[in-house]
Amino acid sequence: MTASTTRDSTASRAESAWAPLAAPVFRALWIAQFVSNVGTWMQTVGAQWLLLGHGATLVTLVQTASSLPVVLLALPSGVLADRFDRRRLLVAAQFAMCAVATVLTVLAFAGGLTPGPLLALTFLLGCGTALMGPAWQAIQPELVDRSQLGQASALGAVNMNLARAIGPAVGGVLVAAAGAGWTFAFNAVSYLGIVIVLLLWKRPPAPPVPAAQRERFLTALYAARRYVRNAPGIRRILLRAALFIPGAAAVWSLLPLVAGESLGLGSGGYGLLLGAVGIGAVSGAFLLPRIRGTLGANGTLAVGAVVFAAVLAVLATVHLTWVVALALLPAGLAWIGVLSTLSAATQTRLPGWVRARGLAVYLLVFQGGQALTAPLWGALAQWLGLTGALLVAGALLLLTAVSVRRWPLYDAAHIDPTPSDHWPTPPLVFEPGPADGPVLVSVVYRVAPGDHAAFTDAMHDVARSRRRTGALTWGLYEDGNEPGRFIENYLIASWAEHLAQHHARLTTTDRHFEERARALLLPGTEPEVTHAFDAVTGPSAHTG
Repeated sequence: MTASTTRDSTASRAESAWAPLAAPVFRALWIAQFVSNVGTWMQTVGAQWLLLGHGATLVTLVQTASSLPVVLLALPSGVLADRFDRRRLLVAAQFAMCAVATVLTVLAFAGGLTPGPLLALTFLLGCGTALMGPAWQAIQPELVDRSQLGQASALGAVNMNLARAIGPAVGGVLVAAAGAGWTFAFNAVSYLGIVIVLLLWKRPPAPPVPAAQRERFLTALYAARRYVRNAPGIRRILLRAALFIPGAAAVWSLLPLVAGESLGLGSGGYGLLLGAVGIGAVSGAFLLPRIRGTLGANGTLAVGAVVFAAVLAVLATVHLTWVVALALLPAGLAWIGVLSTLSAATQTRLPGWVRARGLAVYLLVFQGGQALTAPLWGALAQWLGLTGALLVAGALLLLTAVSVRRWPLYDAAHIDPTPSDHWPTPPLVFEPGPADGPVLVSVVYRVAPGDHAAFTDAMHDVARSRRRTGALTWGLYEDGNEPGRFIENYLIASWAEHLAQHHARLTTTDRHFEERARALLLPGTEPEVTHAFDAVTGPSAHTG
């Protein structure tokens, strides 16, 4: 075999959608998650079928009860996942969900599972999902290479949709043959596989975070908001998710009604329709690398929205089961294409120190959009009829596809979120305490003549970097007595926050922004940095 052939073979494996499964821990977790997802979908079928006789709104509330906890708990869960051991957090969440699913099982077999307790316990299961979501997403870069995050994200979507292909079909048959209680029982047991794999995972210990750099809970929440606000690439991802989800959620919200009212199917038939979506997603995994290579990320998002709109039109106007089932196959492909594109784009942009919180914001938009729109589609179906609601959702998705040209995802080719500890230790004559602050950091630059405009333009990226990593305020000023002498001032809440900037928060991309600005300085000059503390409450007030 020639060297060229070897390189081609290696590249082919690296680009394969299945490449991450070569990592043993990722593979084991993927299998365990699949079993758990099958249990979740089996339970969803059982829950929705128990409520089918209580009206469209109650049926769609199953999805709301599952997704609404993300709206309430995503950000706190992200903070927990960034502050504590992510594996222990995941194990605790799995045990908690197993306990709730066990209660559901007991009530179902006892005949006491009325709509109120069913929705309440489903909500508690959603709380467990919300607690583990950011941590689960955040450990992916520990399991596979960064270059494979896109494939890993796609495999996560394949996992869910393969379970969607099997779980609902099995759940529907099980409900019809033995009752809904057995779907809840299987779900309760399914959580234990993930627990076993996580406990056996020999995860390298994370480096200890100095006490001075540990964020308090509310401070960490604010840091997440500040980061997202000053990360244009992340904000654009959130916008694309917010535009896609409302229309796409109509498929999952209204499909039980399509099965029961439009097609006259039983629980088994509903499960088979969901299975068609899953089969389309799994089949699409083979096509996704080629589709992305041809269409790019933005093209994939636009085409995915158009495909979903076409599927909704078929659901609204066609009453033949086999035609509807065939139409749901490309819906699965479109769903996995959009999900994996947005999820991979988020993971590749976020640095480790805020990764779980950033992913929590993404999950908040994605899952929260489903939770908030599901009852609206149910209410609209009661008002306009099922056909009218489906057509409105399709029209929204067509508008979403058109909007990609106006608000595309930004190119992430030059984004490198790996840590960069490139700032020298601040030379101070005293040692401030972690809570001392606020701290005013001033940096003086002397810029070459003729480069003033280019310098101020380059500092826009530096400004966003400062704000993402901790700056409360930022400003750039030019000396009135010495043109070309620029003074950058930014305020940090505490000394601990500034030390975190130095040693944990700056990334390789941040360093590149600084280097681009500093390349415009006068030859032989370096930035002059000073750190000033509040004269009344700062350390000098107690030592003077």
